[in-house]
Amino acid sequence: MIAARELRLRYRTGSRQVTALDGVDVTFGEGMTTAVVGESGSGKSSLVTALLRLLPRGATLSGTITVDGRDITALSERELARSYRWTTVSLVLQGAMNAFTPVLTLGRQIAEVLEIHRGLSRQEALIRSGSLLEETGLPGAWTGRYPHELSGGQKQRAAVAMALACDPLYLLADEPTTALDVITQAEIVILLKSLTKRRGLGLILVTHDLALASAVADRLVVLQEGRVVDEGPTEEILASPGHPHTAALLGALRALEARP
Repeated sequence: MIAARELRLRYRTGSRQVTALDGVDVTFGEGMTTAVVGESGSGKSSLVTALLRLLPRGATLSGTITVDGRDITALSERELARSYRWTTVSLVLQGAMNAFTPVLTLGRQIAEVLEIHRGLSRQEALIRSGSLLEETGLPGAWTGRYPHELSGGQKQRAAVAMALACDPLYLLADEPTTALDVITQAEIVILLKSLTKRRGLGLILVTHDLALASAVADRLVVLQEGRVVDEGPTEEILASPGHPHTAALLGALRALEARP
């Protein structure tokens, strides 16, 4: 279980300090899909940044983050790189192209993760890279392809394959369907759900799309202005939202669904 307690994240812009997370308490269960929803600027991506301890220059983070009792906030940067990121928690980026270096093949980039974090030889890592691509619905032979040779949906599948390389316990998916067409969005979501079920992963899905979150998540976490205003089983929150902001989001969704 990932448990964040009293998380406060502040960014500095010039002489001004902006609070992105303001006392966030939230838990994410292993083997469970939790959707973090909220409007733009609510703190969704900042929560991902905090959970991974990937803070930009000038940012300050306070509070605690524990994973199965281990305090992540106490780890050094080296410990985070070696025994937390990729191996415990792995990230699927919002824009798949941001996950890849355009001048390297898919196989080389996934293999690099395996060489560094799993100690595999170059050949072993390339073979494993092909297997990971196949697991996400791409041909294993595509290890020799470059990112620009893939469509947006195919690149997102490859990004998921790379995130799975070190068999993490949790996947952080930050707006994984952004800029994809509706059919491809559905395919990616189905892929993530099937992978998490088969591997027993915890999936933390960050999205502004409440309809998507409602369809796939076991639990919902609703953010507003850097605070958690609602958290609980999806069906319970949909049936009886505990905060006016959640009710307003649901009202807007139902109004859209009712339009001819």
